[in-house]
Amino acid sequence: MTYTADAVLERRRIRRKLTFWRAVTLLLVAAMILFAALYINGSKSSRNVPHIAKISITGTIYNNEELLKRLKDVAESDMVKGVILDISSPGGTTTGGEVIYDAVRKIADKKPVVSQVGTLAASAGYMIAIASDHVIAHKTSMIGSIGVLFQYPDISALLDKVGVKFETIKSSPLKAEPNFFSPASEEAKAMIDNTVKDTYDWFVGLVKERRPMITADKLPALTNGSVYTGRQALQHKLIDAIGDEETSVAWLETKGIDKELPVIEWKAESSSYNDLLSSAAMKLLLRNMGLSDQTGALFDEQIGQRIFLDGMLSVWHGSNGEKPQ
Repeated sequence: MTYTADAVLERRRIRRKLTFWRAVTLLLVAAMILFAALYINGSKSSRNVPHIAKISITGTIYNNEELLKRLKDVAESDMVKGVILDISSPGGTTTGGEVIYDAVRKIADKKPVVSQVGTLAASAGYMIAIASDHVIAHKTSMIGSIGVLFQYPDISALLDKVGVKFETIKSSPLKAEPNFFSPASEEAKAMIDNTVKDTYDWFVGLVKERRPMITADKLPALTNGSVYTGRQALQHKLIDAIGDEETSVAWLETKGIDKELPVIEWKAESSSYNDLLSSAAMKLLLRNMGLSDQTGALFDEQIGQRIFLDGMLSVWHGSNGEKPQ
């Protein structure tokens, strides 16, 4: 009977513990939801006064619907008197760069826009920077990498080694070319080469239009995929000034914008409680695996985004850059 009584007491103790931790978990979830709601509402309410809007464009460039909506809202807001684009990007898809470039130009039709470069503005990142009316960078920022590439894997040798043969029946020789499972034909390479050259010519045309101070004889050397420090980029007229946010505000003042206006960052509106929960869950998983939180950010940037980009790319890889083919 003593053993049974002790077991009953132990079960009750465990049950109380479970109830306690369930209550703590519910309270934490409720607090996170409340925090997210207050954060989002607070961010939006701060935009209801005249201000300079700051939008960060970081990481891999792609067709980001949320960012495009934010840029559209900035363009249409009467409270936004000027715009600072805070750019730090190695580039991404050419289509992503194109649609963001167009969105920035629509803002510039209504109010002055300045780009300030952080770590780098390369490839499609530079494309977006020159959509603004003025480009500022740090002395050691990386600028340029103007060019386009198209990459595809060829795993045919691997398939041969493992004894796998991939059969294809298609309507024409260039349908679904190039593909993973066989070496590209000369015709397929020529087709891709033409698309790369056409997109490259379009990109160079944007540079020529937006940076008219670069003379025609200098343009080919500056659009061959090379990257430059901020100091070099200023010398080559790829940017307009060396500086930071204070420099950006000073330039906006020359366009009639009151320098005393607050600079308010328009952050992404995806900071919902679902995102907070998923982020917390990812961090917990990484810690249980003995990995740091930075590992998750690195995975998202290098694997979760860049490796799965579709279409034509304008992205700086760092190790060998990219050159028009």
